[in-house]
Amino acid sequence: MAIDVLVAGAGPVGLAMACELARYGMHVRIIDKNNARTDKSKALVVWPRTLELIDRMGAGTTDKFLAAGMKIESVNILTGKKQIARADLTSIDSAYKFALMIPQSETERLLEEHLATHGVKVERCTELKSFSPHDLSVTCTIARPDDSTETLDVPWLAGCDGAHSVVRHGLGMEFHGSTMLLDWVLADVHLAGVPGAPAVNIWWHTDGALAVFPLSDVRYRVIADVGESKSSEVGGHRPDPTLGDVQKILDERGPGGITASTAVWLGSFTINERKVSNYRAGRVFLCGDAAHVHSPAGGQGMNTGIHDACNLAWKLAMVGRGACADNPVLSSFSPERSGIAKILLEATGRATQLAVLKGRVAQTIRNHVASLVLGFSPVQHEIADVLTEIAIGYPDSPLNAAHSAHIKSGPAVGKRAPIRASESPVGAGNVPRFALFGADTPEVRAVLAKYPAIVEQSPRAPFDDGGMWLVRPDGYVALVAKAAATSDLDHYLSWLAGTQSTTAR
Repeated sequence: MAIDVLVAGAGPVGLAMACELARYGMHVRIIDKNNARTDKSKALVVWPRTLELIDRMGAGTTDKFLAAGMKIESVNILTGKKQIARADLTSIDSAYKFALMIPQSETERLLEEHLATHGVKVERCTELKSFSPHDLSVTCTIARPDDSTETLDVPWLAGCDGAHSVVRHGLGMEFHGSTMLLDWVLADVHLAGVPGAPAVNIWWHTDGALAVFPLSDVRYRVIADVGESKSSEVGGHRPDPTLGDVQKILDERGPGGITASTAVWLGSFTINERKVSNYRAGRVFLCGDAAHVHSPAGGQGMNTGIHDACNLAWKLAMVGRGACADNPVLSSFSPERSGIAKILLEATGRATQLAVLKGRVAQTIRNHVASLVLGFSPVQHEIADVLTEIAIGYPDSPLNAAHSAHIKSGPAVGKRAPIRASESPVGAGNVPRFALFGADTPEVRAVLAKYPAIVEQSPRAPFDDGGMWLVRPDGYVALVAKAAATSDLDHYLSWLAGTQSTTAR
């Protein structure tokens, strides 16, 4: 069987990529040099927007995630027993009004099991050794478990192989950014005496930050900065913390009364904030940590990588089956996702710097200003939208129709379209298609009938009677036009198909 896409790396990002490609009928192979999926918790937050994307995978995948995780409805910033700010996640416009706390080991298990329902199995102990890009294919050499090698030509290669990506190095792409000169401890432990309802709690203390994430009724993730990094010293590596070290931090920075026991995982790390300039080189793509690494503040890393995968998969599928042209569809991947990573790097970097701010005067001012500003309801709502990634959009995407109309009550071009409970989300099912939200008229039907491989043939109810909205398979608005502007719709769809040189005007 000819392979459409080779996915290098079977972490959450690579698995999500393979799941989406297989769902769309693409022939995919996914390889990983490790002999088994991770048994560590690692990334442990799945945000609502990610759950919305997973929901499109079908087969009850989201329900399985919910059954395996723990729902958290708020994120708190505190100092001692005093609350400085609270983000209420129940305020967001989503069916998933919570953060799902679930160990990465479980995320990988669920995605791998879902992938198996499409007849695709992860090829373990199998490593990409080298590759050579060509105009119409990529020649890949892989090492197999029996020490033999295999050479294959594939139309596309997706590098989802982590921060030390073989694909990124093979492309000669540099990580641009910086390393935060602080050491951090990470501990998965059992805790007793954590006050309040289960929530993500972040304590700002004069000695540094302390973050506590619940994983179950008794198991928690504890993260704290512990001083200037030793990584630049000769043989410099801070030893992993002991349970006693974790207890000392909890006593000093927490509200008091929290007791740690039963260490599941103890480690340390430094924060790198880096990304590549371009996520694409011809027929080779980078996703997840292969393209961007950053502060764990906000728990956005794995989620961002899964969004990379979902963004790329529908584009590969539509171009691969000839429904859309490479340019503009595949050409939009890097500008869109690189732009999101840039915003994320800046936001998580600022949040981390704020949390580890030193100096009593500066900390007092920080706490006072944060308490004042974050006390306003609109600000709290905006923070909840950003944390949950509901606010993510592509206002500057090359895929956006030029000069899209502004309709009073509907979503703007580049924004996430509302997901109505009465209908399936755009992009669900086995064939990726756009959907038109607009009046069901003969003129509209005639335009849709010209592009059956690109757009659903029946329009959905409009968000406002005065307009029409064309929504991408990943749920973002690509075009907004007046209700009767079927020529704008026709021009845009022909542009996607490669028969029109410009977008709708």
